[in-house]
Amino acid sequence: MKKILISLFVAGLLFGATTTQAQYRKQSMEDRFFNKDISGAALLQVGYRQTDLSQLNGFLANNGIPAISDNNYWINAAMQKTYKKWVNEHGIGFSLPNSSEANGIKARYSQAALFARTGYNLSNRSDIQLYPFAGINLNLAMFNIKDKTGIESVSNFSQEILNKTSSKTFYQTKFGIDLGMGFDYLIKVKSKELEHATIERSIPLGLRLGYHIGVAQSDFKVDGHELANGPSDKNSAFFATASFGLGYHIVKK
Repeated sequence: MKKILISLFVAGLLFGATTTQAQYRKQSMEDRFFNKDISGAALLQVGYRQTDLSQLNGFLANNGIPAISDNNYWINAAMQKTYKKWVNEHGIGFSLPNSSEANGIKARYSQAALFARTGYNLSNRSDIQLYPFAGINLNLAMFNIKDKTGIESVSNFSQEILNKTSSKTFYQTKFGIDLGMGFDYLIKVKSKELEHATIERSIPLGLRLGYHIGVAQSDFKVDGHELANGPSDKNSAFFATASFGLGYHIVKK
């Protein structure tokens, strides 16, 4: 009986020490996390930036394929973080695809991009952000040719495996610099109370206006094979982006 009581006593001490240490670590982590002024937003953006496809359309015309309209409209998902007066924004974007078709051949063009921007807030109001920004943009262009006639020329599975068609996808990477001005108006909504902090929430409505400078681009590639003498337009152009989302500002109690 004595040994059982001693064992229970020791176990209680160990459990108490472990619980106290765990609570201390949790409190310490929360103190470190909420010790900073944390602000930011999750954003959905709809934008316009012209992509001139005149050179590509020249190649299509030589092969009897109708022109593809310029690939100008973008949808972005972005995260914004602010520290004092600095506004940082990064995200991923996709252009809405454009296509043309003739004689069973369909041509399709679309783009994807990764971007990051940094700006400095010139406004002293808590509900407005007005900042010039500079950033980088890494772009991937995807040009697809689908030979519907060739694909549908056989009806046997085994024949289709090695059936020769003109279907293929070309890739081109581009690098550019974004310069512009950002604006956000923060519509305040109800705050959320936590044990150690208050989350001040808002709905940011914004606009980004600027100029994209095409700096460099690769040759088009197909299945890793590089192709010379293709379209070479770097597509420098003005852009405009409307932005909205959910913002937050964490205030330690």
